[in-house]
Amino acid sequence: MKGPVEPFKIKVIEHVGMPDEKRRTEAIREAGYNTFLLKSEDVFIDLLTDSGTSAMSDNQWAGMMIGDEAYAGARNFYHLEKAIQDILGYKYMVPTHQGRGAEHLMYSHLVKPGQIVPRNMYFTTSKLHVELPGGTMVDCIIDEAHDPENEHPFKGNVDFKKLQGYIDEYGIDKIAFVNIEQDVNMAGGQPVSMENLRKLREFCDDYKLKIIYDATRSSENAYFIREREKGYENTPIIEILREMMSYSDGCIYSSKKDCLVNIGGFLATNDKEIFEATRNMVVVYEGLHTYGGMAGRDMEALARGLKEGAEYKYLKYRINQVRYLGSLLMDASVPIVKPTGGHAVFLNALKFLPHLSREKWPAQTLAAAIYEDSGVRSMERGAISKGRDKVTGENIFPKLELVRLTIPRRVYTNTHMEYTADSVINLYEKRAEIAGLRMVYEPKYLRFFQARFEKIDL
Repeated sequence: MKGPVEPFKIKVIEHVGMPDEKRRTEAIREAGYNTFLLKSEDVFIDLLTDSGTSAMSDNQWAGMMIGDEAYAGARNFYHLEKAIQDILGYKYMVPTHQGRGAEHLMYSHLVKPGQIVPRNMYFTTSKLHVELPGGTMVDCIIDEAHDPENEHPFKGNVDFKKLQGYIDEYGIDKIAFVNIEQDVNMAGGQPVSMENLRKLREFCDDYKLKIIYDATRSSENAYFIREREKGYENTPIIEILREMMSYSDGCIYSSKKDCLVNIGGFLATNDKEIFEATRNMVVVYEGLHTYGGMAGRDMEALARGLKEGAEYKYLKYRINQVRYLGSLLMDASVPIVKPTGGHAVFLNALKFLPHLSREKWPAQTLAAAIYEDSGVRSMERGAISKGRDKVTGENIFPKLELVRLTIPRRVYTNTHMEYTADSVINLYEKRAEIAGLRMVYEPKYLRFFQARFEKIDL
């Protein structure tokens, strides 16, 4: 299999260095074997995240030159508002500095103490922003999503029996809203089908429940619907997006992914009450409601990036570059989450390092080992990310213990994918020699960002 042909040419380059083996060993030790704590200058290929790491186009850079930096009423705000209306179909929009700001405003408004939020698999910051106002996030994704080997085409789908079970157990008043992520990150970048979203709207209408999307990777989800769902084979991506969003009451959006920008976010809705409440809150926590923590130039780049990120030709290349890396690893029998998702290839650390117990943090161990071997930075998506039970304080060990090789948009070539695959394959061939880790520092919140570890003997 050959890698996909890039639908762009390179105008500007950034020189990167390759730290030698001695420096890589020193760097990962200094970072407490946490790839988040590595210095960028010590990284050769950075697959830590696709958040804010995209390469912007000449059109986006041109837009930044017409940034209106007025404190109130910047013209770029209205450009962004219109782009969201045209592409996603929402009437109202509140800008924020990034997705977490949107989560804070939306979830703190909708969640009351003691309520639950069913979601098609948790995400770290989303879960915390439900818990901070006193709520609990619960899982309503289909069982196939927890099985790395299962090749269900829409592993992000909601299980309606699970959702009904929460309503029966807690009562409708205890459900704050239903939260749906498109291209479910923690499941391996897995999409939700249009049929499932449509049925969910009907289900929630029966109970008068609101549906709020995490639409951060909705354009990639729309591509999978076009590719895999009958009846959408020739439907423009924007039409698919507008139908997807029509089944929700609103969304939060980290623009640092599908919008191809380095910073920014927003929430959008057709619900006037949600809009008025969150627009009022944004001036307290983020900035005025016509900039929300972003500069005018940021909003212009975002508006243009939202359109570019919904282009079929770009999305086809994007998804197929992820597939290319996945295929190289599968051809070498490296265990990954199947099928490959929209933004990353996820290594199955439990099968990669079966000799390590969960208490030795196999995913964290593998991410550190990949960096030490090749200078490629990846990240853990398993028990460290999941955290502790908020009642008992015990570590939670989810079924999925993964390492995410996250591909920034329009940044790396197929040769970079091949280099990464060679490193992972090399480690897989000598996997029995990889020792585990011990956690020696743990922060209170979102520990995967700042926790520190040390090596232990096999």
